[in-house]
Amino acid sequence: MLGILNETHPAENLITAGQPTLEQIQAAAAAGVKTIITLRPDSELGDRDERAEVEAAGMAYVSIPISGPGDLNAANAQALAEALSDDGTTLVHCGSSNRVGALLAVKAAVIDGQGTEDAISLGKAAGLTSMEPMVRQALS
Repeated sequence: MLGILNETHPAENLITAGQPTLEQIQAAAAAGVKTIITLRPDSELGDRDERAEVEAAGMAYVSIPISGPGDLNAANAQALAEALSDDGTTLVHCGSSNRVGALLAVKAAVIDGQGTEDAISLGKAAGLTSMEPMVRQALS
């Protein structure tokens, strides 16, 4: 455990969480995390250069901005699937982990072919909360 807000480990080699601090990014690298995927648009990060922090710690950085329900789509689910395909542990985060769970649920259904309830269960295990109705709508 890295101590990141709402951190969960819903699958092997997968950590989901809210926004990590610089110290938590460095701890993730020390723990063997290979890639950090952010679902936060740059506008949410203020003056922080998370890409530089992650790359300075020796990890790969992927940005898939999820601004709202309209971004819970097949293209972003595919981008997440491709980013997760690398060997090693991946940390996926947004502000609280709600968007992480939402996009993982969409990926599970659209890309992996899981049923809606199984996809929602995975999403909840990864942090899905208030976006559940939007995920259900995206999957209908």
